[in-house]
Amino acid sequence: MKKIILSTAALAISASMAMAQDVVRLGTEGAYPPWNFINDSGEVDGFERELGDELCKRAELNCQWVTNDWDSIIPNLVSGNYDVIIAGMSITDERDEVIDFTQNYTPPDPSAYLAMSEDVDLEGGVIAAQAGTIQAGYVAESGATLVEFATPEETIAAVRNGEADAVLADKSFLTPVADEDADLMIVGPDVALGGGVGLGVRESDPELKATLDAAIQSMKDDGSLNAMIEKWDVASTF
Repeated sequence: MKKIILSTAALAISASMAMAQDVVRLGTEGAYPPWNFINDSGEVDGFERELGDELCKRAELNCQWVTNDWDSIIPNLVSGNYDVIIAGMSITDERDEVIDFTQNYTPPDPSAYLAMSEDVDLEGGVIAAQAGTIQAGYVAESGATLVEFATPEETIAAVRNGEADAVLADKSFLTPVADEDADLMIVGPDVALGGGVGLGVRESDPELKATLDAAIQSMKDDGSLNAMIEKWDVASTF
């Protein structure tokens, strides 16, 4: 085990030294609090901002933040507009066919339904989800009628204006919305989806992936990742 750990550390140090002078661009959506959002100063903020900055510090990477709409976030990674996706993206087999993922930096976050009534029909009703998410895929196969929207805010608006009976999304995103709006509530059972959230990288960047993997592992090992997860209340801890 010690040899494995030392080999991983050596690879991470070697890769980080090679990239230390280059800018590593971190792509996020900036519209999914508390994971990522734009604060009042116009800067990327949230759990993933704090996490990304810490990972870059540990890996000795010179990082810059880039925002990108969710529906094109994978294509724009592949085309080189940025180098890493850090946007609450669940690890799935389908996505892994196009890009590579680091190890997960949160366990699977349960998904939940948000509605304006407890007796909403979740199995046969109209359910909103953000396009291109694991929740949209789940609804499409559930028998309910799926309506997709480009942004998380639009899915909530669809419930409020009666366009959808409920929305399915990460529970960590929906719970603060329900807490702040007396007309909205979490309904039905939680839904377990995905394999946790990881960083997305191009398949042509194995050294960067190894460097980020080592940084994530170091945060798991010293407990700082669990502390950050608890601070932002984005998922269960490891």
